[in-house]
This record gives sequence, structure tokens and C-alpha cells, in this order.
Amino acid sequence: MANPFKFGSVVSEDFFTDREKEFENAKNVLASRNHLVLISPRRYGKTSLINKVTSSLSRPVIYMDLQLATDVSDLATQLLKKFLSINKWESVKHFLANFRIVPTLELNPQTGGMEVSFAPSASNKLAPLEDVLNLIEKTDKKGNRPIVVLDEFQDIVYLDKNLPKQLRAIIQHHKNVNYIFLGSLESMMKAIFESKKSPFYHFGYLMALDKIPYSDFFDYLKNRFDKITNRSETISKEILELTEQHPYYTQQLAFYCFSFLEKERYKKDILPLVIKDIITIHSTDYERLWNTIRKTDKKILISLAMQGKLPTASFPQSTIYSGLARLIAHGYVVKGKNYEFDDPFFKNWIIMKRS
Repeated sequence: MANPFKFGSVVSEDFFTDREKEFENAKNVLASRNHLVLISPRRYGKTSLINKVTSSLSRPVIYMDLQLATDVSDLATQLLKKFLSINKWESVKHFLANFRIVPTLELNPQTGGMEVSFAPSASNKLAPLEDVLNLIEKTDKKGNRPIVVLDEFQDIVYLDKNLPKQLRAIIQHHKNVNYIFLGSLESMMKAIFESKKSPFYHFGYLMALDKIPYSDFFDYLKNRFDKITNRSETISKEILELTEQHPYYTQQLAFYCFSFLEKERYKKDILPLVIKDIITIHSTDYERLWNTIRKTDKKILISLAMQGKLPTASFPQSTIYSGLARLIAHGYVVKGKNYEFDDPFFKNWIIMKRS
């Protein structure tokens, strides 16, 4: 029997869990001339949701992760390369001749794709990006408007401090493109789209992707564990109790539990055994990660893991909250009703090491 759980990559079809309301909201926004801003912690399924929505629309999609761009010129290069991969050369080559900085194009015989590069220009670094985005706008075909997805959009400030203002000035005139801005750092994304001083203030429809509701996730797990055990209800409850409905880690733990049940019968200590296996697999990664964390931040993590609360003894409050800000920025801690670990297995690794 094929394992019905999937983690570590974009999921679709039977692996996709719930998100019906968010799916319809996003689809309605993209059917209009508006733009979409989607915020959630890492590994909550933003990309999977957007992939499902855009796939249902049968429109050209250009996806760019801003974390992978090194500067403004590289961003333009990557966008143009992706654009050329979904458009026929004959239909767009005359547009490229009008670029202020004409790109160099070479066919890669190994991939069949086009390699793109722009000659550096100290006088007008923004010109390639502006020309590429305007090209995407111009090549709209009736009823088939393109969608540009900019993932980890909060990283735009690291490419150039003036880029948000410059980018807003370009795309505010576009009428034939839907832009989707994805971000995993809530404070930075809200500063970009909710601060009146920001050039992107209220630029798009804002959606916050939360954890999947308990009842929906429970039904999803139980229905799939029903195929292999009569203890599906117990296992589903134990998994959700540990992962606290985190989409990625719930799928991961469910995958390993299902694999365990394929080989052995149900045991009362199935979850501790499976968790121990997962921690063992990732132990080297956790050790490497632990060695990069500041001493004060380690104490915060230890207190959250062992006691479920922030440290109080001999810690100035300012030190705690500056440490929390760092841990949140690096994705180790998320703030819901309380501060909690993003990765429950990292939390259990700390507990195991301290016990």
C-alpha cells in the first residue's frame, strides 16, 4: 500500500489537506484585477495552496523565490528566464530588442532552456527589472492573464533598500498581471503591506494562513490510518497533540507512523519510537543548528522545551524579547497564542539531550 502522507515538497491532489475556504478566497482574488498577499510561518503550505489555485486557473505562472536572488539584476535575470520558458520565442523576441539593456541569450543544449544575462549598468540598475516586468504585462493574451508569484517577499529589502519603492512604482500601472506576494515573517510582511509609510500599503488582499483546524486534520489522518490499523483514532489524536496541527510536521510524523505500521503491529509507545527514529535521522542537523545559536537564545529554547514557558530567573526582559525576535526571524520559534517551537522534533531533541 502506498504511504498516503507526503512532506518536504509541494503537495497536491490527495496529499493536500483542507484549505477549502482559503482556496476559494485566493481564486476569487485572482479572478479579479487585484493582487494577493499571503502570510504564514514557514512550512504551513503557502506554496502548495498557491500551486493548487494557479493550476486550477490554467493561466501562465511565473514563480520566483526572492531568497534565491542575489541582487536586483539577478532578480531580473531569473524572471526573464522563467518568462522565456513559458512563451514562444517568436512571439516575444521583438520586445527584447527594445530593452534599454539588451540581454544576452544562449541556448543551453543540456536543458534545452535559455540562459540569460544582463550587462551590469551602474547608471541604471533598475532598467532590466522594469523592462522584464513590463514585458510580462505586455504579453497578456485575452482571458489568459499571467500571474507572478514572489515568494519570501519580505527579503526584497535585502536586495536593495530602495527596491520596494521602485518596484511599487513599476507594477502599480500593470492591469493585466495578478501579483501574489508570499511571506513567512509576519512582522516584516505586515510592515510592508500594513504600514502607512510603506509604498506597498494596502497593495493587495491580505490573507493569513493559520494551522489547519483540528477536526479537519483529525478526519484527514483517521481516514488514511483506517486503511492500515483499527487504532487510527488514537494515533491521529496523539500525532496532533505532539505537532499541534503544524501542517508539515503532522504530515512528516504521520508518514513515519504509517511506515512503522506497515512493518509492525500497533504498540502503545509507537509515537515515542517513531519520534526517536526521526530525531536520530536529523540529529547531526540539529547539532549543527544548535552550534550556531547564541548562548542566551539557547537558554530561551531550553526553557520553552523543558517547561513550556520563557525563562524568568536572572534574565532581563529586554534580553528575552530580543532573543525571541532573533529566534522568530530564523524560524525556530513561532508566536501563536504562546511562543512555541516551529519544529516539534527539534524541541524533543533538546528534551532528549537534557534528560
